[in-house]
Amino acid sequence: MKKELQVVLIQADLVWENPKENRQRFAKKIEDLEASVDLVVLPEMFTSGFTMNAKDVAETMKGETVLWMQELAKEKNVAIIGSLVIEEENNFFNRLLFVEPNGSLKIYDKRHTFTLVGEDKVFTAGAKKMVIDYKGWKICPLICYDLRFPVWSRNTEDYDLLIYVANWPKPRVSAWDALLKARAIENMCYCIGVNRVGVDGVGSEYSGHSAVYDVLGQKLTSIPPFEQHIQHVTLEKRHIEAYRNKLKFLNDRDSFIIN
Repeated sequence: MKKELQVVLIQADLVWENPKENRQRFAKKIEDLEASVDLVVLPEMFTSGFTMNAKDVAETMKGETVLWMQELAKEKNVAIIGSLVIEEENNFFNRLLFVEPNGSLKIYDKRHTFTLVGEDKVFTAGAKKMVIDYKGWKICPLICYDLRFPVWSRNTEDYDLLIYVANWPKPRVSAWDALLKARAIENMCYCIGVNRVGVDGVGSEYSGHSAVYDVLGQKLTSIPPFEQHIQHVTLEKRHIEAYRNKLKFLNDRDSFIIN
């Protein structure tokens, strides 16, 4: 078990519906990392931007991006996480991939599809939450709109780290800031949010505000808004253990089942 987890957040602009160009850009950023890193976090739909033109950008689980993530993870000895459009059995998924250094991967399909822009009409919603055990850290990865639904992220598994990858637009970024902090506090965990910057192909603007919050809701990063930026942060297991043992808030959780 690692007592410290070295995490890199990549806040980036995305080339609209161009997986090849986006892979090349992210490959350069990851290959240039100098310090020892355990985990790299990319935005939601990092190969295309948040598009509803699923047919134009969809890949399979044996497609170029999955193979690219596996090869890069092995080469750099780092886990990589991000979501992309995956087609499977005639359904499209906004699918998060967690690829470990040995090439093994785990998947999470976005539970809450964004009805405001019709994501629910194009993409099939996921039904299963995922908690990953990586280097002794329990990690719960979720996607963008999931952030608005605290019941889904509720820490019944005693996970250590909650991650949101996103394309969260500028007009509602104050909600992004508030909810990331709230999720860290209520779940007594580290909470990471990685959002994109730039303007997408339908004119939506993104201001970033990628961040890391600790168990007490203290912000650990100072990532400039609107700018492409790479942030390295160290997460400490002792921080989680100390406050959970002292405050014991998770012991008072209500018991219920999500259908």
